[in-house]
Amino acid sequence: MSFKAIRSDLEAIRARDPAARSLVEVALCYPGFHAVSLHRLANAAWRNGFKLFGRLVSVLGRFATGIEIHPGASIGRRVFIDHGMGVVIGETAEIGDDVTLYQGVTLGGTTLGHGKRHPTLAAGVIVGAGAKILGPFRSEERRVGKECRSRW
Repeated sequence: MSFKAIRSDLEAIRARDPAARSLVEVALCYPGFHAVSLHRLANAAWRNGFKLFGRLVSVLGRFATGIEIHPGASIGRRVFIDHGMGVVIGETAEIGDDVTLYQGVTLGGTTLGHGKRHPTLAAGVIVGAGAKILGPFRSEERRVGKECRSRW
């Protein structure tokens, strides 16, 4: 992951959270940022065949942040997990750019079979606290001007 991508993630969090005072504060104190950053490392390992290392990084990220993201999940740019304790993102989940997830969100599967089992969230979706989205559902994206106003 490039420094430009990291800065983009930090700036997106700062822009969406009125409590964030600086990029340094976000980088040091926001577990959602830490979880997504660690996921990017775990996902790179997973995609390159280092499955065990990817799972290990994922487990360490869960231990450190309380946010569980399977290394096989696909997460877009500028994703913000706010107050992320208890967030669970399954293996085949796909999260678009500029998505916001609040605490206790589950993007889970409903079957034990192989294949697509988890939700797909379009760009700009906001998922409220405690939401449980189960199965291979796909959210729709509704654009208003240049901003996406979809909510789930």
